[in-house]
Amino acid sequence: MATATHSAERPPTSDGPTGTERQQGSGPIRRIIAASLATGLVAAAVVTLGVFAGAGEHATTGSALLGFALGWAMLAVLSVRMTDQPQRWAFIPAAGMAATGLGLLVLAPEGGALTVAGWVWPAVLLALALWMGLRVRRSLAAGSGRWLLYPVLVVMSAAAVGGAVETVALASAQNRYAMPGRSYDVGGYELHLACTGSGGPTVVLQSGLGEFSSSWARVAPAVAGTTRVCAYDRAGQGWSDDAPRIQDGLQAAADLHTLLDRAGENGPFVLVGHSTGGSYAMTYAARYPEQVAGLVLLDASDPYQATATNSTADPSVPAELAVLPSLARLGIAQLVPASWSSLPEPAAGQIQAFATSPRGFQNTADESAAMPALFGQAQALTTLGETPLVVLTASETAQTNDGWSAAQSRMAALSANSSHRVADTTHAALLDEEHGAEVSARAIDDVVHAVRSGSPLASD
Repeated sequence: MATATHSAERPPTSDGPTGTERQQGSGPIRRIIAASLATGLVAAAVVTLGVFAGAGEHATTGSALLGFALGWAMLAVLSVRMTDQPQRWAFIPAAGMAATGLGLLVLAPEGGALTVAGWVWPAVLLALALWMGLRVRRSLAAGSGRWLLYPVLVVMSAAAVGGAVETVALASAQNRYAMPGRSYDVGGYELHLACTGSGGPTVVLQSGLGEFSSSWARVAPAVAGTTRVCAYDRAGQGWSDDAPRIQDGLQAAADLHTLLDRAGENGPFVLVGHSTGGSYAMTYAARYPEQVAGLVLLDASDPYQATATNSTADPSVPAELAVLPSLARLGIAQLVPASWSSLPEPAAGQIQAFATSPRGFQNTADESAAMPALFGQAQALTTLGETPLVVLTASETAQTNDGWSAAQSRMAALSANSSHRVADTTHAALLDEEHGAEVSARAIDDVVHAVRSGSPLASD
């Protein structure tokens, strides 16, 4: 009597196909995974560096998420339609990233709101990455392209951890570094001003690109022994609020004029500018000549490199700089060594915290975009008459930059009462290091003395 035998078959589970089915479709699924990941990466690069090039942090992050969402959606759709290994789980990250990206583009949150969101999104992203890892393991065999997805999930997890570290670092810096001085409303937003010392004329310190009031930690106390000195933060720097839009030199000058007036600081002032701060000081002097008693340019940037048309150009942030705030939000900047500033504490820590923050990178990007207009506006200063002027050039900068000495001499020629000096130091050391700060403070003191006495400046 014949007996019928039935082979036991394991029914497919809802988590994915059986091992045999996986082997049959391993080739197509591998190609689909590779193509989907490549599509997401390319799409994110195209929209952030092309379509939304130079946009704010919310647009850069939002557009990148939309690009990545496209890649995950492609994986889900093509695997369902073209293979026997459907990866329907990929619809979840696609939908989540698309919704978040659209939300950022539509709502356009500012940096403060993004910082608050940093207490939430890293945990959500980490949970999503871990869940995706489980789904990948259950729905794909080892030879079906799983190895292509695992590195992506590791990057997502690292981004989540880095985002959490960055959020904690931002909160720690805010609690650790109390604001010196006061903030004053200049028209819908507040600027920070810290003044010490007494006597006149009052010295006003203008920081360069990537610097702010703490950068003068060595110079300001030295000058305060002679006269009153004020360090301030332009919009977007240090303890000052962000401005509604990128500011050029004329807008920054108007802000400073309002700030000094509302703080009760009386001019005329001795303006001091380091690096690009020199162009801000020159622009202020051209706009408010009656408020300028003297000028000190510390290795000031060359404003004559700009053309006349630059002064009216709309500022546009370079695409490569626009992505830096979003990358900093992932904690990448926390990897920067903490010992790069020679200033004493707490100034060194304050500068480190600001320079490596998303807001610090955004400020650098915004001021870089405004630089051509700033240089063109600084050229409006064609003469200072007999106003005391010291131009202090760092020897290293003159040796490494063609045309730097000529530009410094051209600025020194703005006044019939000027002194052009060369300091044996570096560009940054004029503020950072003890010797350079002493030379800078001496130049400021000489201008203050010339203003008080009405005497001509000595050559050195």
